[in-house]
Amino acid sequence: MATHGWTAAGFEAVRSAFEQNFADGLEVGAAFTAYHEGSMVVDLWGGYANGATRRPWERTTMAVVFSTTKGATAICAHMLASEGVLDIEAPVVEYWPEFAKCGKHQVTVNHLLTHRAGLAWVDAPLTLDDALAWEPMIHALEEQPPAWEPGTAHGYHAITYGYLVGEVVRRVTGRTVGAYFRDEVAGPLGLDFWIGLPGEHERRVAPLVGALFRGSGSADETSASMVGVFGRDSMLVKALTGGGAFRGNDIFNSRAVHAAEIPAAGAISDARSIARMYAACIGEVDGVRLLDEAQVRDAATQRTHGPNLVLMNLDLQFGLGFIVPSSIVQLGGPHSFGHFGAGGSTGWADPDAQLAFGYVMNRMDIGLAGDRRCYSLINACYDALR
Repeated sequence: MATHGWTAAGFEAVRSAFEQNFADGLEVGAAFTAYHEGSMVVDLWGGYANGATRRPWERTTMAVVFSTTKGATAICAHMLASEGVLDIEAPVVEYWPEFAKCGKHQVTVNHLLTHRAGLAWVDAPLTLDDALAWEPMIHALEEQPPAWEPGTAHGYHAITYGYLVGEVVRRVTGRTVGAYFRDEVAGPLGLDFWIGLPGEHERRVAPLVGALFRGSGSADETSASMVGVFGRDSMLVKALTGGGAFRGNDIFNSRAVHAAEIPAAGAISDARSIARMYAACIGEVDGVRLLDEAQVRDAATQRTHGPNLVLMNLDLQFGLGFIVPSSIVQLGGPHSFGHFGAGGSTGWADPDAQLAFGYVMNRMDIGLAGDRRCYSLINACYDALR
């Protein structure tokens, strides 16, 4: 399988690791980019955007990156805090008064960013169309009582995170989170990262294949297989489907989902944009810096402790809006932070090493916290600096 792109001197082993993933049968199509000290040092892509038609993965190919989206949404919240228009420690009701129902008046923006709000799903019987329309999900969250006392535990808000943080962004700015991200992050940095994909870019999206809990089939076979294994009413299934709205037949390959703003799970991007975004969090990239040093410390400081109630008690821990190192996330230095997406996509930054990474692919794997494909690529980058 031909590999395209380049590596800076000393990073040649990253290309070898990228090619090995294909040789081992782990990839259909993929891309990986790394930045060091604000400059790109690796930019690779290869394989097929569509394995069935043999359409090649090109330099401009993009893919759905699932929860890698959450990192972009968190960046928006941090930027609004730096502008002085959002207090992350304030109760959500200061910005969203209708949120106070059902005992939620003491839930803070911090709780939303750290998955501690107890609102990992909604009980209202929403359809996919309801969720894509935004307002029905917002009303359902307003009426939803917390599943646990906010702030006392954490459980992964797989879908609802984006609606919760996104609505706060909308109340503060008058813009959707997708519009704010486009104007304030993607535009200044020249990113091909979309929370709500315009129709003219649809042809560049690589269809997802494989499934998280089964070895083959469409990307959304995941929903049916999860229900069979864990039960429709399990915390895991309710959280990963937003209470049921995101069950369906191959929904994340649909134009309707690509067009909608799903700020926890629906962004579409290339690897280059993810890496550039994280590089601009920990340093300056072409005159743009997104987060200051204090915000980087906040992002990387562990805020959650103990088992994740939703993810079967996994030791997945969070800083302020980002995943941080733990017993199951051993990647980079102790101050590293970022976010993985279901199936394998990754955005990650290490401020100590001044490294930032982006990885996207179309073959879904089982990992919810990265997998051996991106780990091998990132580890090869660290080896290059030793």
